[in-house]
Amino acid sequence: MPEERIDQFLAKKIPDFSRSRLQKLIKGKQVLIKNKSITSASYKIKPGDFIVVNIPKASEGKLKATKIALEILYEDQDIIVINKPAGLVVHPGAGNWENTLVNALLAHCGNNLSGIGGVRRPGIVHRLDKETSGALVVAKNDYTHINLSKQFSDRKIMRSYQAIVWGWLGKNQGTFKGNLGRNPKNRKKMTVLSSGGKHAVTHYKMVKRIGSTRTEGASFIECRLETGRTHQIRVHLSHNGFPIIGDKIYGKQRKISDLTLNRHMLHANKLGFVHPRKNKFLTYRTKTPAIFNSLIDKLSSGFSDKY
Repeated sequence: MPEERIDQFLAKKIPDFSRSRLQKLIKGKQVLIKNKSITSASYKIKPGDFIVVNIPKASEGKLKATKIALEILYEDQDIIVINKPAGLVVHPGAGNWENTLVNALLAHCGNNLSGIGGVRRPGIVHRLDKETSGALVVAKNDYTHINLSKQFSDRKIMRSYQAIVWGWLGKNQGTFKGNLGRNPKNRKKMTVLSSGGKHAVTHYKMVKRIGSTRTEGASFIECRLETGRTHQIRVHLSHNGFPIIGDKIYGKQRKISDLTLNRHMLHANKLGFVHPRKNKFLTYRTKTPAIFNSLIDKLSSGFSDKY
């Protein structure tokens, strides 16, 4: 077996941890071989090495309720559906313990949130990325949380997103497939893998082509998730040559004169599911954000092909 750095080896074996986090565990003497701490991330593992990784328990103190204005699409004793604004993180984490959706929900709902998600994620059944806006459902009790989680795992939730991407998609509708997993060169990013990873399927439909040329133009599209992997739409679109405008991680950094984008152009415009207690399929819709319309107007140059 060829010698391999211990941080690289662990990154493959513990894919939920970034390489930088593993390196911190190593420097913190939390990785042991033969009961001795390994303090160098460049240590080369050898055949027969038995590696022990101690993961310190996260400190989960009482979360602060923070009054943050919420756009509530629907609320009853079991669920609350929110139109999450871009820029709002869903749950607390390193560097942000007070100004998240969870903190806002604690202020609005008090203790009326399910506890299955743990102290840091009360009521949270699914997430939207920080810069993604749109519809998100929160569970107010454990019965609802379990029911909704099963609907997500059984792929019975209807999730539709609007996106503005660079380039013209060749077809008016289609499907992107590609297994997703951690990028081996950057564990904080996801990528399409040739082998391994998780099955991922994204369906898209053209709404409007923008601009005068295929390469310099843009497309306003609607995406529907068949599976729900981390960063799925963003990765599938970027991998196929149509990165979401404003995406600092997976996109192309182009300047748009006289228009400031402080977010990427991805918005959850529809969310549908069976209400756990009423047993009725409900669909919630959100308006297209104003910045989307401003961007479309800005990118338009006398040519528009609408579908």
